[in-house]
Amino acid sequence: MNIRTSLLKAFLIVGVLSAHPAIAQDSKELYNTATKFMRSGDYSNAILVFNQALQLEPENFEFRKQLGFTYYLKGDLIKAKSVIEPLLSNKEADIQVFQIAGNIYIGREEYKVAQRMYERGLRKFPNSGELYNDNGSLLMNIKLYDGALKSWIKGIEQDPTFPGNYYNATKTYNYSNNPLWCILYGEIFMNMESFTTRTAEIRTIVLESYKKLFNDPSLFESAVAEAKKSKRGNSEFVEAYRNCMSKQISVITGGIDPDALIMARTRFLLDWYNQAAEQFPFALFDFQRELLRAGMYEAYNQWLFGPAANQANYKAWTTLHKQEYDAFQQYQRRNPLKPRADEYYNDGKFTLINSGY
Repeated sequence: MNIRTSLLKAFLIVGVLSAHPAIAQDSKELYNTATKFMRSGDYSNAILVFNQALQLEPENFEFRKQLGFTYYLKGDLIKAKSVIEPLLSNKEADIQVFQIAGNIYIGREEYKVAQRMYERGLRKFPNSGELYNDNGSLLMNIKLYDGALKSWIKGIEQDPTFPGNYYNATKTYNYSNNPLWCILYGEIFMNMESFTTRTAEIRTIVLESYKKLFNDPSLFESAVAEAKKSKRGNSEFVEAYRNCMSKQISVITGGIDPDALIMARTRFLLDWYNQAAEQFPFALFDFQRELLRAGMYEAYNQWLFGPAANQANYKAWTTLHKQEYDAFQQYQRRNPLKPRADEYYNDGKFTLINSGY
C-alpha cells in the first residue's frame, strides 16, 4: 500500500468514524495496542483489538498476519490456519507469513503440507536464510537428516549472514565423522551470535571437534575423501584446509587447550596465506588474520575456547589481561565478522554416526 492510498484510506476512515465517535480510533493505534497485548502474552485482548483494527482496514495484510500469529501463540491452530493460509497467495506475502504458516502446519502435524509450503516460499524468496533454516528444522524433525543438512547448507550459500543455518549445520556435523565443518561453521556462528546459550553450546562442540581432529589424523583423510564425492568439486578447499591444519599436529603435544590452539591456529593462518588464500578466499580466515595483525588473536582465542576448556582458567586470564581483553571486545563490537557471498565450498554431505537426533 503506497502513501497516497494510505492517506486516502485514512481520510475515508475519518469520514466514516465521525458519525461513530465511540469507535473513532485510528487503525494504526489499534494495531499498536494489539501488538502490546501480544508481546505481554495477553493473546485474548490482542485478538480482540486486532479484529477491531481489521474492521477499519479489512484488507490490511499486516493486521491479518499478526492476527493469525496471535491465534497461533494462543494455541488456536484452527483459527490461525484459517487466517494465515489465504495470505500465502497474497501478492504481499512475505517471508514472515511463510514462517508463521510453517509453525502452524507443524503444530497440526501436517508435515507434508509444511514441506510443500516451504518449497513454495523458497521459490518466491530463494535467498531467505530464515526459510531454509525452518525447512531444515522440519526435515530434521521427520528424520530426513540429509535433506535437513542440505537445506541449512543451501541457506548458508544463499544468505551467508543469517546465523541460524550455521548453528544447525554445526550441530548436525557434530553427529558425523567430519569435524572440519563443525570447526568452521561453529566459529562463524559464535561471531554472529556471541552471547547466548546457543553460543555456549556451539563453543563446546567446536572445542571437542578440534580434539577429534587432532586425536584421529585419519579424519583429515576421510574429510577429503567425502569432499571428492561432491558434485560441486569442493574437495580442493577441504584438501587445502587439511594440508595446512595437519602440519600443526606436532604442535599439539600436551593436549588441546586454548594455548595449544592459539599456536596451532596461528601457524595454520601463516600456512594458509602462503598456500591457499588466493585460490580460496574465506571471510573467517581474513577476520582471524586481522585480529592477529591487531595483536588481539590471543584474546580472541581465549574468548572462543576458554569458557569451554576451563572456566576458572578463563576467568583468571581475563582478570590478568583485562585491558587486552576489553580492547578485543570493543574491536569485536566495532568490526564484526561478515561472511561473504560466493565463498561456498560445501555440498552438505555427511555420515550419521549416532542417534542423537
